[in-house]
Amino acid sequence: MVTIDKAIGWRDVARVAAGDTLALSDVAWARVNNASKIVERIVETGVRAYGINTGVGALSDTVVDRESQSRLSRNIILSHACAVGELLAAREVRAVIAAQIANFAHGYSGVRADIIRHLATFLERDCVPDVPSKGSAGYLTHNAHTALVLIGEGSAMVAGKRMSGQEALRAIGLAPLVLGAKEGLSLVNGTACATGLASVALARASHLLDWSDAVAALTLEATGCQMAAFDEAVLALRPSRGIALVGTALRRRLDGSGLIAAALGKRTQDALSLRAVPHAHGAARDVFENASLVVDAELASVTDNPAVSGTPENPVVSSEAHAVAPALAQVCDSLAIALAQISAMSERRMDRLVNPLVSGLPPFLANDAGSNSGFMIAQYTAAALSNENRRLAAPASTDGGLTSGLQEDFLAHPTAAANKLLSVIDNAEYVLAIELMAAAQAHDFLASAASRATGTDAIHRTVRQVVSHYYDDRPLAGDIEAIRALLRAELPPT
Repeated sequence: MVTIDKAIGWRDVARVAAGDTLALSDVAWARVNNASKIVERIVETGVRAYGINTGVGALSDTVVDRESQSRLSRNIILSHACAVGELLAAREVRAVIAAQIANFAHGYSGVRADIIRHLATFLERDCVPDVPSKGSAGYLTHNAHTALVLIGEGSAMVAGKRMSGQEALRAIGLAPLVLGAKEGLSLVNGTACATGLASVALARASHLLDWSDAVAALTLEATGCQMAAFDEAVLALRPSRGIALVGTALRRRLDGSGLIAAALGKRTQDALSLRAVPHAHGAARDVFENASLVVDAELASVTDNPAVSGTPENPVVSSEAHAVAPALAQVCDSLAIALAQISAMSERRMDRLVNPLVSGLPPFLANDAGSNSGFMIAQYTAAALSNENRRLAAPASTDGGLTSGLQEDFLAHPTAAANKLLSVIDNAEYVLAIELMAAAQAHDFLASAASRATGTDAIHRTVRQVVSHYYDDRPLAGDIEAIRALLRAELPPT
């Protein structure tokens, strides 16, 4: 169980996304209850406050009477639930809910404890609201679809079965909530969607980066790379923590390789898709570390607008722009670019394995080239996915746009950036899976030439436990899916 006291990090959100539960400490509950009392006092006194007793967005100057404030909250949920497209995966929805609870737990939103308890029960009882993936220019729409189920609307999956919001609540022992003042706005507000999605993306990217080094090592060995380019002193000429980490990983995994020893001096220098592995992979690791810091900072931030503070006797309502997240959008864009570059380099390495002009191996790694095509068309697939990643690498954070009658005339697009990052990771996993299969096939042909390193032999054996040598005897698509599943589920063997 993950317990929120002060703040949680992206790794905690990723744990909840993967199935862990979430709870609040007594200190966190005290913050929540204090903020709720502040909102109650604002309602009693009638002090004008955005989203509590006024409309929202361009309607922020329209006063809403006390009798209509609960209806305003409900109407905000219904009107904002207009996302479209394929549904987010359960893992992603759980991450969004976790990030939203974390935002409320700061004690500046003013929602009642019941809101948080219901959301925590969703996580505990495997109730996953149906949240369409498209339609957010910032936040709002995705969060609204989660909130629908809280009030008995919308639909959800409970223990793998889709049902209406009312049925879902009954199935997990809850009743629909009647929202109070500000609660509708708080439920659609903030950066929980983008932060939750970014947390899942970081967890997946972490796996991908480890596998990218391991896969590259297997290819480097199969191509007889010149290891001098990866010497610690040589790589230190370009100071980078990421480059140093990747260089260390490659030297460790290729240590003792007979194939590398046999290739010593074979070429003056290798092609850049081989020689520059520490630089591209290392740059991605540096970007990843920065993205991790920004996502953790987002989880430590209050992203509700307005923020309520002070005491019930002396309430303070602060209208601000913390729900806008340019930094989050920018790091998601940056990581998407870095991973697109890794997938592009992977496709180029894979081509060097199958291309008879440079490989020194059977053409296209086929056992009987001519009657067999081997990995010829798998390289096409890798190229297509790599090219798609180049298109997806275009930044979302600079898209801009005008909404809400010019009231919201700057948009940072963090949710779009996070969604796009997840799509880049999808493609990169497939590209690396194809390279890994090709590298394992290449090693099968090199088995009698010289010995593999212990580190790369562990990778080869892991692949062969999942798929066998390819003889054009089955559709390759099934093998690609199996290896991609391996990359997603497990870390590379050491």
